Amino acid sequence: MTDPTKNTSHSKQWLWLVTIGLVLIAIATFLIQTHGLLLAVLLGSGGLLVVFAASEMMIIAVDAYAKRKKINSFVAGTMAGLSSNIPELVMLAFILMATPRVGFIVTVLTLHVGAAVFGLYCGILPRDIEGDAHLPKPLVNLSTDLYAAAAGVFFSLGVIMMLMKVFSAGTGDGVPVSLSVIDLYVFGSILLAVQVVATTRLVTRFSGSHAPASIEDVPVDIAGHEELMSVRTIMAFGVAGLFASVIGGHSVGEFASILVEGLREAGYSEMFGAVILSAFASAGAFVMIGTAHFQQKYNIAMANASGAITQVPFLVLPVAMILLAVFTQTGVIPALDEFQGVIPIDIHTTSAILLGFPSMLVLWKAVQDDGKVNWVETTTMISIFLLVIYLLVAHG
Repeated sequence: MTDPTKNTSHSKQWLWLVTIGLVLIAIATFLIQTHGLLLAVLLGSGGLLVVFAASEMMIIAVDAYAKRKKINSFVAGTMAGLSSNIPELVMLAFILMATPRVGFIVTVLTLHVGAAVFGLYCGILPRDIEGDAHLPKPLVNLSTDLYAAAAGVFFSLGVIMMLMKVFSAGTGDGVPVSLSVIDLYVFGSILLAVQVVATTRLVTRFSGSHAPASIEDVPVDIAGHEELMSVRTIMAFGVAGLFASVIGGHSVGEFASILVEGLREAGYSEMFGAVILSAFASAGAFVMIGTAHFQQKYNIAMANASGAITQVPFLVLPVAMILLAVFTQTGVIPALDEFQGVIPIDIHTTSAILLGFPSMLVLWKAVQDDGKVNWVETTTMISIFLLVIYLLVAHG
């Protein structure tokens, strides 16, 4: 039987991380009785360590699977990125049950945080003599379609919400304007369908052999002396990574809730707390980006950087919408009115949705034109995304 420690030098690292993280979470859960700073620090640090360990385990499993199946690492990294959404969804589920409106805003703001990280990551990618960072062919050919689709989704949904608010003003019926349970079911199902088609298309187009766009887009291969990791060991790493993601995501969610409550009591805006929550919600994907980059697995890192954006409108947001509808129908959260309203249409919810349009439009243009990102495009992306986040926090 193949020893996984011979296949990767990172096995010891994830073991130490998960052990220390679980100990800190156990101390916070069973020994700390008061909701103070100590509890928040223990939950936050322990949860992040477990998330780090989960990311290491997922990368080990993805790399081994790519070697066995001879697929390129961008596809494998995208699949790992889908798994990294589990801690985010666990955290969002708890937030949605507690404060549905804030949870909806946090979900949308995750897109803006992810877009900013994508721009920042493009700034540290290896570049050619002309200063251009070459992007993987699957990202250029398929992810750009998702950027354009996401821009259309946010623009259409934002305009619809504005029109609903404007044309309902002055009706005098006293019913708040909101997205209902039926609206959320319909929106969520349609958006999830896009993710299913995109993932299926990615696998069928790029799992096999194709002309690589760069040296890093060739199928992953193994050295002559290296043994393939067994399927059972790969599955064990994957399942352990997913399980650790749930534990770490829940712990980080608890920490974020305590932090945001403290910020609110200190007089900070609701949007400021929502941005912090969205950053913690995306911790798993961001850790995977950094870990893969330092291992010089740029395709896996780029797949997660892109997936942190494309998977928000077509996976995280629709799942959050469906969860909100289910929670409302089952009585976990109260409906806003007798028409089963769930999400109020106001300045915060509408601006968070509508401002996703310029972010996706700039990202689509930067990547789609030549398959490369230069310094001007990198600076533009970072500036646009940080400007949007600033406006939402300062004036939202």
